[in-house]
Amino acid sequence: METIGIILGALILLVLLYLLGLEIQYRRRPGNKLVMTVGDWRMAVKRQQHYQLVGEMELINRTHRLEIMVPEVKAEVTLLSGGSLEQVTCSTRIMSCHPDEPARADNYWFAYIVKVGKRTRVKVVVDIEGYDLSKLKTAWIRVHYLTYGPQGRIPKVRHVIVPFQYPRPTESINWRSTTGADVLPIKTHLLTPLDTPVEIVKRYVLPHAKPGDVVTIGETPIAIMQDRFHHASEVKPGWVATRLCYLFLPTSSLATACGMQSLIDVVGPVRVLFAFAIGAIAKVVGKRGVFYQLAGEQARLIDDVTGTLPPYDQFIVLGPADPQQVVDEIKRETGLSAAIVDVNDLRAVKVLAATSDVALPLLQQALLKNPAGNADEQTPVVLIRPMSHSL
Repeated sequence: METIGIILGALILLVLLYLLGLEIQYRRRPGNKLVMTVGDWRMAVKRQQHYQLVGEMELINRTHRLEIMVPEVKAEVTLLSGGSLEQVTCSTRIMSCHPDEPARADNYWFAYIVKVGKRTRVKVVVDIEGYDLSKLKTAWIRVHYLTYGPQGRIPKVRHVIVPFQYPRPTESINWRSTTGADVLPIKTHLLTPLDTPVEIVKRYVLPHAKPGDVVTIGETPIAIMQDRFHHASEVKPGWVATRLCYLFLPTSSLATACGMQSLIDVVGPVRVLFAFAIGAIAKVVGKRGVFYQLAGEQARLIDDVTGTLPPYDQFIVLGPADPQQVVDEIKRETGLSAAIVDVNDLRAVKVLAATSDVALPLLQQALLKNPAGNADEQTPVVLIRPMSHSL
């Protein structure tokens, strides 16, 4: 039986090596590295019947030795609300802020060349009007920009999420008792790349914290703040992704071509193919989970479409980068012990990173019932208070 498994694994490996060659050829197709940053956004006007968002973004040409033109820039907005949007209107304006050319009075975007290593600025103005805008929750802004160069016309999109509602830090105080600790799920605004973990802890956690407490943040919110998500339409699945995805359980985030390709884009096709081949052999001889061990942490952490709350349910969210650095920074800037965790309703608790003073068994026991929830609670932060510090 073991010999048959080895032969089968070898055949699988040969097929996958062939597919790898096709994948590499596919990935060598020309492109460009002109990118748009999320920029800085502010609420310039906030009245009952009129909101105005203003964003200042940058176009940066990181393409080696190639100038890239930007002949078109436009924006569209999707509003998320707690009520009807029937009487709400939304309009957008794009204004160029080039360092070497004045903007036109009519706001027409004229084709602009971004030279190698250079950048230019774009201002986006969003005006929202309606009888009562108080129930608006979030603006999902998509800035479409067309790049043009030796590779032809390549359309790109920069997604920006801007929340309208910010809960007060003293709202929804509901401590819960667990074995060895009390826990407090803390509601926040919808987190975006405009936020940082340290700012979130200072704003929402410090008003409740005492010495000895531990703050935990979910791995997906950390990744979102790090801008580690992308729309499925931006993913270009190759040969390996479109074939391997069929071999995973339907509940896996790797069971779609775009989810699998997202992993390949992070760790490379060679590692994914190697992990799959060895994992297939191991499964034949009765050992499961080898693929995820060999493919790396991101294989377990990727959330595919529908994996989190709107509007991020439309995106593929990767696992966080440098989680240990994040918790160490929280400790240094706030004085609180911290951990980044991956928790679900199946009583599975995985600690991705924690400061050195955190007792992991206590942490895992306190989070066993997933106090943050897996639905739309919007409580990505949980404060843990060991019983010995509850006085």
